[in-house]
Amino acid sequence: MNRHATPQNLRAALTATIASAFLAACSAAPQAEEPVIPPLQGADIGGDFELVGSDGETVRWTDFEGQYRIVYFGFTFCPDICPTDTQRMAQGLEIFAEKRPQQAAKIQPMFISIDPARDTPEKVGEYAAAFSDRLIGLTGSEEQVKAAADTFRVFYSRGEDTPGGGYLMDHSNIVYLFGPDGEPLATLPTDEGAESVAAELNKWVS
Repeated sequence: MNRHATPQNLRAALTATIASAFLAACSAAPQAEEPVIPPLQGADIGGDFELVGSDGETVRWTDFEGQYRIVYFGFTFCPDICPTDTQRMAQGLEIFAEKRPQQAAKIQPMFISIDPARDTPEKVGEYAAAFSDRLIGLTGSEEQVKAAADTFRVFYSRGEDTPGGGYLMDHSNIVYLFGPDGEPLATLPTDEGAESVAAELNKWVS
């Protein structure tokens, strides 16, 4: 008895195996992709505020309904962290706008002062404009600023005195991204640079 398979038998077996695998693949149902969930979805961050714009007019959170919103709390006398974060935020938005101009047009970035004693509407407006003509600067009374900071879960307090009679402010330096309905979506990684900010915007702005 010949125990060796002939070439014809091997070809037949191989053909049958490939056909079975092909049929199995065709009959398998396609797997749906898992929906990507924004990291801050459902977080109790952000909401109504009433502040003052560079023109002295009242600005409310609801004024930006239908727009994505980038929110950063800082102060204009900040020597390092605030200007670095604000610059990277503005540059990241600019990079994103070059690639997706229609989506970028839906974004409103804002800089909110936590130092209303020194940051007048005019001052904070000039500060914001130095980084981007799209960035708006907001300030207000002590009570208005405190209420806004609490709503956005931002910590701040007066820090050390500096030579010449000035002082610093201690504060959280988180850059938030909110959706068109005012819902929190994500934080923007300004610590990683403008390109990373643009990449994060690309994930969530549609």
